[in-house]
Amino acid sequence: MSLRELDPKTALKALQSNEAILIDVREPREYASERIHGALLFPLSTFDPAALPIDKNRGMIFHCGSGKRSADAVARCQAAGVPIDTHVRGGILAWKQAGLATIAIDPATGAMFDPQA
Repeated sequence: MSLRELDPKTALKALQSNEAILIDVREPREYASERIHGALLFPLSTFDPAALPIDKNRGMIFHCGSGKRSADAVARCQAAGVPIDTHVRGGILAWKQAGLATIAIDPATGAMFDPQA
């Protein structure tokens, strides 16, 4: 099995059509300050492929900050025999560059910005 890279807009379509689950492998502080709506947190520092919420009806897409850690998570899954091969190429940085929304916390005020709320 190899690494399958999705561009952010293709990943979003898979999420919106309920074809995939998005897994954020960044660390809790990164997730708390900004995240993609609906992403579940499974930090790479404590990553266990066996703990992932496998759904036989939906695929799984990993993402991180830039794509490096999510590619590592895919490799860890494959080494453990968990059939996951997909991540967002460029991570949340590419997601934002594509003009897609994130949930963010304003560090000055603590206010949450969620364009989907």
